[in-house]
Amino acid sequence: MDAIELIKIRRSIREYQDKPIPKEILETIVDAARFAPTARGVEPWEFIVITKPQTLEKLAGLADNGRFILQAKACIAVFCNDTKYYLEDGCAATQNILLSAASLGIGSCWVAGDKKPYCLEVGKLLGVRDTLKLVSLVSLGYPKTQNAFKVAEKRSLREVLHWEKF
Repeated sequence: MDAIELIKIRRSIREYQDKPIPKEILETIVDAARFAPTARGVEPWEFIVITKPQTLEKLAGLADNGRFILQAKACIAVFCNDTKYYLEDGCAATQNILLSAASLGIGSCWVAGDKKPYCLEVGKLLGVRDTLKLVSLVSLGYPKTQNAFKVAEKRSLREVLHWEKF
């Protein structure tokens, strides 16, 4: 599958099969994340892969819009050092996680991190030093539905594309 097709079929998946994700696949996903663009070559990111059901349950309880993390077979927490462009860098790495997961048949969903009230609690739960900022939590699992990856309905190109000025 080419990159453009992959971008078009990637969807937020919140329901997962009861099937573990092999460690090698999780490492491949994180490896793709570290190749994200980064301002000034800083690479401020740190990735924590969570697979223990007890910890996933605690994360699901902390993230108000991430209750489905409880059903996930893994979650990747993306933290960044507090650099000038930590949010942009961390978001680029998160997008790489989402795309690489889809390319491997793994469903994912981005749960907000930055500036959420639970950021510090997530950091404490995962043993993260205070100088790191939570950018995102990404739930991962094999999709429960057969046809999970399909082109999403979006506004047409004509509605969103403007040439030269708005």
